[in-house]
Amino acid sequence: MLESCKNAQERFFGVHKLIDNWLLKRHELVKAYDAVQSEIHGLNPKRGPQKEFCGVLMDYMSAGHFEIYEQLTAEANAFGDKHALVLANQIYPRIDKITERAVDFNDRCDGKKHRPDCKDLAQAFIELGALLRERFYLEDCLIEVLHNAHEPENAPQAQAIQA
Repeated sequence: MLESCKNAQERFFGVHKLIDNWLLKRHELVKAYDAVQSEIHGLNPKRGPQKEFCGVLMDYMSAGHFEIYEQLTAEANAFGDKHALVLANQIYPRIDKITERAVDFNDRCDGKKHRPDCKDLAQAFIELGALLRERFYLEDCLIEVLHNAHEPENAPQAQAIQA
């Protein structure tokens, strides 16, 4: 999609829009997580929100891996930001591990009828929540270093840092 951009600034604005949409998906994921957590603790009369959560989870993970990370890396390349690319190469393996755990959770829970008081589901869900918080932090770091540093008013500073 953004491969046809003529310059780095054009790419920046295209990636910016992708990130905004992705962060809206993150908000949906957090809301879906809260719904499952409420069900587990008996606070939500709605039954079965884990199926919806798993769908949103997989959409969010897929967008990160198959759209966002690729575009962030391409943007850093377009700006010649070697420092950002080194950081990305350090962060991506941890995000991959978190994704594996999220996919495992999805495979165990999607569409299956779990009782809200199921201790296995509750424990796995708590662990997944901690991993999602870590992933959000790592993704925010990537956005800051691979994208925000290239904002038009920040671009000269980013290039000065590279020199």
